[in-house]
Amino acid sequence: MLHIKPKEMRSAVCLCVLSMLLTPTLTQAETSMLLAEAETGSTAARQAAEQKEALAKKAAERAAKKAAEASKAAESNAPNTATVTADEPKEK
Repeated sequence: MLHIKPKEMRSAVCLCVLSMLLTPTLTQAETSMLLAEAETGSTAARQAAEQKEALAKKAAERAAKKAAEASKAAESNAPNTATVTADEPKEK
């Protein structure tokens, strides 16, 4: 029969237990390293910031366009009322 010394048996069992305990840690470390390399969180944050900036720019453009149309309308109405009141004679 095989005769295994207790020290050898203990070291073999310790090696197996340690390898089983460390295996999930290593796989988690690989996953976190892959995520860090891909930088999915910072990419998503950057894209969200770009979208927010684009929406703010569009809103500012719309507001500027509205203000330009309002001032154009005010300018076109002002000369018409001034010419009408200046041309008509006043009655007493």
